[in-house]
This record gives sequence, structure tokens and C-alpha cells, in this order.
Amino acid sequence: MRRVAARETETAQAQSNYTYRQSVDIDELSDRGAKLGQYRELRDIIFSPTQERTEQMVGKPASTLSRLKLTDEDFRDIREIQPFLLTTDQIFLYETTYRGEETMDGVDCFVLQIRPRQILDGQRLFDGMLWVAKQDYSIVRSEGQAVPQILNTKTENLFPHFTTLRQKVDGGFWFPVMTYADDTLPFRTGPQRIRLTIRYTDYRKFGADSKITFEK
Repeated sequence: MRRVAARETETAQAQSNYTYRQSVDIDELSDRGAKLGQYRELRDIIFSPTQERTEQMVGKPASTLSRLKLTDEDFRDIREIQPFLLTTDQIFLYETTYRGEETMDGVDCFVLQIRPRQILDGQRLFDGMLWVAKQDYSIVRSEGQAVPQILNTKTENLFPHFTTLRQKVDGGFWFPVMTYADDTLPFRTGPQRIRLTIRYTDYRKFGADSKITFEK
């Protein structure tokens, strides 16, 4: 697991030198799949004139959601958990179980299950499966859930099971290109189906003239 975390740290360092666009679509769906409401936002992850990494909203978020209320935890998950990077400063938070080998999208992979050792107040962590390329220990796919679910007498904040796909950028590191989820959340007021799509596009290395785009 240390090799995976070391490679993930290299990936995070490389990705910190890229700008990209993140689009977020969240749909409320009926049991039969009809769209009841939608949230959509576009944001660019860029560098400021002082070369500091920052976010810039493209236009205003648009929402017609009526049954779902997006929370700080939802937006934190969009930034930190769905595009999950298991770096060396996070590895102590998780316990790992080897689950075998599998070819995923043409890549020979180790399959690892990771779970939080414990969850402290205010933490958002990942609980799920990782597909790790045998060749260089890069994570090429993750599937799981942001935890904890938040349930008490006043609050009911539930989070969907999701899958994040990665692709190679510049022939080297594997960056997230899409997160998707289609899950039914068991609220006390009744089940609610949700569909989440996050796309990470237009990767451009800071200071370079060219950019790398992915097919939608």
C-alpha cells in the first residue's frame, strides 16, 4: 500500500500543476427515471496572477431541485472524496484488504478494499474499492462512498455510492475524468433517487500552450 500512496502523492503533485474544468450535474429522479429537478455548476481550477491555485465559477450555478438540499458536506465531497487521491499523508487513516486481481479497461490491476480506521468529528473519508495498475501502482478507478452518513434527530444527510474513472494525461499520470452515481437514498421521508455526474476536462499544464482534452 505504501507504493500506491507514494504514486498517488506523485500524481497529486503533478495534478497541482494543471488547470482544468469541473462540471457538476445532480439530478432528482422519480422511481421511473423521470427528471424532477437538477443542479448544475461549472468551475475552473486555475492559477491566479500570483500563481496560486484557485477556483473560479463559470457563470452562476443553476438549480431546480425541490426534494434535495445540497450541503457543505456534498460540496466538500465533490472537491475531495469523489476525485479521491490516497496520498502518503492520508494512508494512516485507512485499513486495506487485498481482494485479488482484475483487468479493468485493458489495464491489469490489483483490487484493494479500503475502509477508514475511525472517523473523527468533521472528517469526510472514502470507503470502497480501488483498482491499482500493476505496472506503476497508479489508481485507475475507484468505487465507493463518502462517509460518514449523517443521521440524527434533526439532520439527515445521505450520500450516494459513486464510481470515479481516470485516464492518463500526457502519457504519464492518471487523473480523474469522470465521476458518476445513480443511487436511491433512503430518507425517512421516503426514498429519493439521485444521479450525479462530474466531469473533469480541458487539463492544461500551467505555463504550457497546449491542452489535453477528453471525449465526453
